Amino acid sequence: MNIKRAKEEIRNTIEAYLLKNEYGEYEIPVMAQRPIFLIGAPGIGKTQIMEQISRECKVGLVSYTITHHTRQSAIGLPFISKKEFDGREMAVTEYTMSEIVASIYEKIQESGLREGILFIDEINCVSETLAPAMLQFLQCKTFGSHKIPEGWLIVAAGNPPEYNKSVREFDVVTMDRVKKIQVEPDFDAWREYAYTAGVHPAVISYLNTRPANFYKMESTVDGKNFATPRGWEDLSRLIQVYEKLDKTVDREVAGQYIQHPQIARDFANYLELFYKYRTDYPINEVLNGRIDDILVKKAAHASFDEKLSVTGLLLSGLNKGFGMVREEEDVLAAVFDILKESKEPLMEGQREQPVVYLEDVKNRYQAESAARKKAGLLSREDIHHDQQVLDTLERYVMNLKKENVQDGEAAFAFLRQWFNESKEKYDEDFDQAARQLEYAFDFMESAFAGGQELVVFITELNTSSPAVSFLQEYSCERYYRYNKELLFRENTRDILERIRQLG
Repeated sequence: MNIKRAKEEIRNTIEAYLLKNEYGEYEIPVMAQRPIFLIGAPGIGKTQIMEQISRECKVGLVSYTITHHTRQSAIGLPFISKKEFDGREMAVTEYTMSEIVASIYEKIQESGLREGILFIDEINCVSETLAPAMLQFLQCKTFGSHKIPEGWLIVAAGNPPEYNKSVREFDVVTMDRVKKIQVEPDFDAWREYAYTAGVHPAVISYLNTRPANFYKMESTVDGKNFATPRGWEDLSRLIQVYEKLDKTVDREVAGQYIQHPQIARDFANYLELFYKYRTDYPINEVLNGRIDDILVKKAAHASFDEKLSVTGLLLSGLNKGFGMVREEEDVLAAVFDILKESKEPLMEGQREQPVVYLEDVKNRYQAESAARKKAGLLSREDIHHDQQVLDTLERYVMNLKKENVQDGEAAFAFLRQWFNESKEKYDEDFDQAARQLEYAFDFMESAFAGGQELVVFITELNTSSPAVSFLQEYSCERYYRYNKELLFRENTRDILERIRQLG
C-alpha cells in the first residue's frame, strides 16, 4: 500500500487497540495487540507519518532508532539484589529499567498522556547481540524484565534487505506476532501531501512531468544512486529559503539532496527554466484579471514542459490564496467559539470586570496551547494557528482597555463589532480567491483550449487540499463541468481497457 493508506491503517489500528469496553478494559487485550511492523524503502515517510498520527490521535510519541543502542541501553544494566526463597537469602541478578521504557514514563509525566506510540525505527538492522532482545520485544512487549506500559502501542519500522546489508530477516514465529504493513513509493499519494505541506511548485511540476524520478534506487560500481520523497521535500525547503536569501540552487546543491547525479542535473536545469518562466509569465497579473493576448499566444505555442510549468505557476498562486483563506477561516472559527462561550459570563457573571475576564480567557487558551505543544500534539501550522488566535484575543483586550469599557454588555457589543470586521476581511479574501480561480480558468481556456493542460489543471485542483477545501464552499461552474468531463473520460478509458482485456 502507499504511505497515505498505511497512515490510515495505522490510525485505524490505534483506535481499535485503545477502544475500551464498559468495564474500562481494552476491547483487544494488551497481549493480543500485535505490534505494527512497517516495512518499506528508505525515505518514503515512515517516520514522518508517526508524528502526524500521534498529533491527530492526541496520543504520546516516543521515537528511537534502535541501531543507535547497545544491548545495555536497550534492556538495562544487570545488578545483584537479595531475595528470600524457602527461608534462605539468595543473590539474584536483576536489571535496571531500560532507557527506552524509562523514556515512555518520562513522556507520560511530561505530557500527561497515558496512551501513546513507541516507535522503533530500523528494527531489523540491530546488532547480533541485540537481536534476541528485539525478538523478545516484539513477542512479549518487554525490554529486559520491564514491560511497555499499558495503553502504549508498538510500531516498528524497517527497510527491505535490498536497501540495507545489515537487515536481519525475522523468523516465522516473530512475524506471526506482528501486524505487517508493506509500504511502496507512490507519487500520487505524495503529491497530495506535497500541496498541503507547501512543497515548492518547481518540485511538484518537475515530478508531474517526470514521475519516474520521484523515487529511484540504483546500484552502481560507485555505490547507490537514489532519489527519495524525503530528499525532494528537504530540497524544496532549501529552495524556498534560498529564494528569500536571493541564492541559487544549482546542480551541486541539488545533488546534496537528490543523490542521483542524472536526476539532480535534470532538476537543476528544470529549476533554471522554471525561474525563467516565472519571469516571462507574470502570473500575479493573470490572477488579477489582466490577461494579455500576447501572453496567451506565447503559452499556446510553448513546449509541453513550458505549458506544464505555467500551469504549475498558476496552481501555486491559487493555492497560496486558498491556503490563506482556509487559515483565516480556522482562526475565525476558533475566535467565534471563544466569544460564544464568553457571551453569557460577560452578560451576567462578569458584567463589571469584562477586561479581567477576557484576559483570563486569553491566558487559559495560552496555557492550553503551551501544554499541547509540550506534549508534542501541535504541528508548526497548529502553533501558528494558536498564535494568531492569541494575537486576536490580545488585540481585543487592548482595545477594551483603550475604550475604557467597564460593562460586560458593552464589551460584548465591541467584541461582536471587531469580530464582524474580521469576518468582512475574510469575505473579501474569499471573493478575491474566487475571482483568481475564474481568471485562471479564463487564461487556461484561452491558451490551452481542449489540451491536456486543462486535464492537469483540474487533476491538480482535485489533489490539492487547500483547493478542495475552497471548492467545497465556492461553486465554480467551470470546475464542476471540467471535472465531470474528466471523470467521464476516465470511466470511458476504464471501460475500453476492460473490453480490450476481455478480447
